[in-house]
Amino acid sequence: MSKTPENPQDDGSDEIELMRSEFDSIIEGLSLDESSPSSFLEDLDRIDEADRFIAPIVPRQNLRSTFFSAKNAITRWFNRRDHDDDDGAHI
Repeated sequence: MSKTPENPQDDGSDEIELMRSEFDSIIEGLSLDESSPSSFLEDLDRIDEADRFIAPIVPRQNLRSTFFSAKNAITRWFNRRDHDDDDGAHI
């Protein structure tokens, strides 16, 4: 059953007063001072920047050294132990 106010001026002023007091108690703990050096969002950006991958600096090679490096890799691959010619295709 709904409780109807007997007095026309008592039309929920207690509820309004209760809501105001609850609102005041909630915002009482909030700091609206913006003079802090950083905000929460800035802290999140710093964490995001710290988690990024930093690629190592690889020394540059000229064309001749690149060719010899590839030749050595192919030679090592052909001369490897357990040279298994089985590629999975059987006839």
